[in-house]
Amino acid sequence: MADQLRISVGQYSDKGRKEINQDFHGVYIPNEPQLTSKGIAIALADGISSSSVSQIASESTVASFLEDYFCTSEAWSVKKSAQQVLTATNSWLHAQTRQSEYRYDKDRGYVCTLSAMVIKSTTAHIFHVGDTRIYRLRDNVLEQLTTDHRLWISKDQSYLSRGMGINAQLEIEYDASRLEIGDVFLFLTDGVYEFADPKFMIDAVGKHKDDLDAAAQIIVEEAYDRDSDDNLTAQIIKIEALPSQDVDEVYQQLTELPFPPILEARNEFDGYTIIREVHASSRSHVYLAKDNETDTVVILKTPSIDLQGDAAYLDRFLMEEWIARRIKSPYVLKPCKQDRKPNFLYITTEYIEGQTLAQWMIDNPKPDLETVRGIVEQIAKGLRAFHRLEMLHQDLRPANIMIDSAGTVKIIDFGSTKVAGITEIASPIEQSHLQGTAQYTAPEYILGESGTSRSDLFSLGVITYHMLTGKLPYGAEVAKSKTKAAQDKLQYISVLDDEREIPAWVDATLKKAVHPNPFKRYEALSEFVFELRHPSKEFLNKTRPPLMERDPVTFWKAISLFLVLVIIAILAT
Repeated sequence: MADQLRISVGQYSDKGRKEINQDFHGVYIPNEPQLTSKGIAIALADGISSSSVSQIASESTVASFLEDYFCTSEAWSVKKSAQQVLTATNSWLHAQTRQSEYRYDKDRGYVCTLSAMVIKSTTAHIFHVGDTRIYRLRDNVLEQLTTDHRLWISKDQSYLSRGMGINAQLEIEYDASRLEIGDVFLFLTDGVYEFADPKFMIDAVGKHKDDLDAAAQIIVEEAYDRDSDDNLTAQIIKIEALPSQDVDEVYQQLTELPFPPILEARNEFDGYTIIREVHASSRSHVYLAKDNETDTVVILKTPSIDLQGDAAYLDRFLMEEWIARRIKSPYVLKPCKQDRKPNFLYITTEYIEGQTLAQWMIDNPKPDLETVRGIVEQIAKGLRAFHRLEMLHQDLRPANIMIDSAGTVKIIDFGSTKVAGITEIASPIEQSHLQGTAQYTAPEYILGESGTSRSDLFSLGVITYHMLTGKLPYGAEVAKSKTKAAQDKLQYISVLDDEREIPAWVDATLKKAVHPNPFKRYEALSEFVFELRHPSKEFLNKTRPPLMERDPVTFWKAISLFLVLVIIAILAT
């Protein structure tokens, strides 16, 4: 197609004189509609020699960029989408180093450089951290497009000033340039560009323009022959065809999709037939719909028209889709794959035939302990899928949990979910409102503090308590306690009563899970789930009767032995 983006690719990588290859590279060319809406992604990462785990950082960085970029919303700009993904990846790498034996020596941790590009419509978007390089070859002139983020202390000594995973905060070099048909981009690691002559590279591309893999290999071999002592990787990207549509028009279409109107049953909407409205609020409308192409029943969520001027709300709405695409768990709501180009702003997810946990609790006011354990264990598995990606759900409550007809529990609604390391780039979102719903919200949120995985644990503990008793562990007092002093005075209401046979150690487990102080709760969800089934050693030691009651004979024998020893000692003196 003359009006479709098309490129040629050449790639070659070699470990050179090193024992292992710490470079990692890749290109992802999607099919339509993502080719138009998201573009083509290219990435090259280079590990640092001082680290024995740097190749893990390189592979993880490239793989997550090429995958997660295409999970971002089509309504986001390329810059925002890529920076969100890279920032989250950087946070994960930095956390891996902090949790490893290299936490005090970042040069040996999960660190790498990255040069990445997204080619969308007629624009090349460059994202760069470190000292890999991107060159553009145009009109037989080789131009370096990136800056080396390396600080030189002396002629022979330098260190990387920027890199993936080095610091908690990531500073990304970004640039965008207009493309021309015939443009060639070279992605090179320092093991190549420090040794291969620019003229040689220009000639290699010119002689092998129909076989760019061969050109990349020749350039790498030239650097090796010139005594390169590092890993060697070269990627060559040639622009073969560009879409005829103006880039500004494409950007306008994809970043300013109109809000859908209020929909009713039997309405035809963007390839769907609306069956009925499921839920409506001041923030969104949720519909049951049928995909006319696949005949699949789905849930369609649209933003409220009243909030179309609220940039922060729009960002949160679009973030839900991104989060859903990243999390892969049978206990978390799945998004629907969108094969058609959307004409409106909305989200589609799987339809779960079942009921919310809130409704289940109404239908089952006195469930047995084993049933409650089964539900809690599934919720915990879903939460762990969030926490593994350094996400916090922040709004865990019965209305946001579904139980399908097979009894599988799924966490839904990610409107309050927090992703570690992501700071809103275009228009920062001020999370000034209370996260979650008051009855299930962790006390630290009420104080305006940031949450942790223990905050989600608190919410799960309250849900567990609520299922067993139909009440809340502190009544309505948590929402009223807006100071640390007030929270310290909160009195836990025991689940033990004459109506229900609940073991005392289960009550102790719940009390710890919903402690007002997050540092006095369980450190991990797995501990809470385990102790719902097994009494803790702490509880057993606390409730164990004294030796005189358990074994009177042994007790008096011990006393007698002690007295004999005392008498012997007195006589000896």
